[in-house]
Amino acid sequence: MPGTTNTVDPEVPVLRAILTAGAVVAALLVPATTHAEETGPGIPRLTDRHGRVLTLHGWNIEDKTHRGEEALSGITERHLRDLRARGFDVARLLVFWDDLEPTPGHYSRSYLRRIERVLDWAERYDVRVVIDAHQDVFGPAFGHRGIPEWATRTDGLPFTAHPDDWFAEYFEPAVQRAFTHLYQDADLRRAQARMWRTLAARFAGHPAVLGYDLINEPMGESRPGEDLATAARRIERDQLTPMYNRLADAVRPADRDAWVFVEPTPIVGEGVPTGLGRIDDPRVVYAPHFYNAAMEAGADYDPGAGWIEAYERAVTVYPRRYRVPVVVGEWGPPDSALPNMRRFYRDAMASLSRYTSGWAGYVWCYGGGYCAVDDDGAFRANKELTVEPYAETVAGTVRSAAHDPTTGRYRLVYRAASHGSRVTELSLPPGTWRVRADGGATVARPAAGRARVLAAPGSLVTVTVRRG
Repeated sequence: MPGTTNTVDPEVPVLRAILTAGAVVAALLVPATTHAEETGPGIPRLTDRHGRVLTLHGWNIEDKTHRGEEALSGITERHLRDLRARGFDVARLLVFWDDLEPTPGHYSRSYLRRIERVLDWAERYDVRVVIDAHQDVFGPAFGHRGIPEWATRTDGLPFTAHPDDWFAEYFEPAVQRAFTHLYQDADLRRAQARMWRTLAARFAGHPAVLGYDLINEPMGESRPGEDLATAARRIERDQLTPMYNRLADAVRPADRDAWVFVEPTPIVGEGVPTGLGRIDDPRVVYAPHFYNAAMEAGADYDPGAGWIEAYERAVTVYPRRYRVPVVVGEWGPPDSALPNMRRFYRDAMASLSRYTSGWAGYVWCYGGGYCAVDDDGAFRANKELTVEPYAETVAGTVRSAAHDPTTGRYRLVYRAASHGSRVTELSLPPGTWRVRADGGATVARPAAGRARVLAAPGSLVTVTVRRG
């Protein structure tokens, strides 16, 4: 959702009030259940191509400033090296269609090489990458990045920029109509599919690539009399679902193994259940974003408001229904130093661990605002709470996995696979750690940031990680 990296965008209170009101209504529509019912059963875990269970902890990496021959120059090897050094194993890499295909049918070889350079750094530091086709307020026709100007059709409808509230621009008539044309015009459908076919054909064999996020935070055109929740569900059902099926079909001839990540509209962040339908592909990840309107506008976290609980109830409906894993593609407030933000990070990390296979925070950069770390590479206020031990890959079936932030202890219980890989790999943050494995398993001497557990086929293994 954020439109910039180093500044906090003020939001229009009326718009945010509408969104928040929609969240309250949505929360009332979702039946209350226990945590076990709402998150545990029915949501499969993400796996790698060897069948090992994956857990992803990481961050978005981006360069929204540079274009053309300078595109992606703001991302350096340091980004990937520092991510891995802090124990993170995934990067969601923002790429822009307007840079990839500046004129219809002509793809930038230099841009593809620059993407490949970032992927090579990721491979060097053993970081998995999700390639995200990013858009903010559609694209350059409205002063942002994403869908090329040549693919933007507005039917002459008006657009007024909102310098102090970029998100309000999504509700401008010209922007909404541009989304409608993208979803409905046959030539634009083909162009978007060719764009993804080009990316997949180029990067299908790259060891760092985990998957493809088909479009960032898609929006659409509301109809007269529709509230936001109703419009979002219709757009997701009638426009996003067929689009995702088309794009998945475009990717598959080139890449059979990668996961395709599908997002609902951003309205899901306010506790509105998605209207997305089934995506007919065997490797689909549901990839919602986790933002709160009030916090995006600069408010502190309110632990008593029930936002996280409402979001969790709403966001787990889709993956249970369609049996797909969940990875939250973006989350994190613009001001992490407010009084309740330490509580927010504790609550958010606990919630994410209950139903997701992982997450990517917004954003790994060096500075202020949303940046994870400051200019010197030190975590900004409370963002160090995203660092914890976890099992990156598990060769077996996970029974339970939990981190206790008060003691720093991590405990993993799993049934080792009866065939295939026998190695489970743990990510350990900087520091000294003691790793113990029961159930006949052995622990390789922990290296910097890593520990490996070797288990007998079919054994029940308990792994405990403590500082010491």
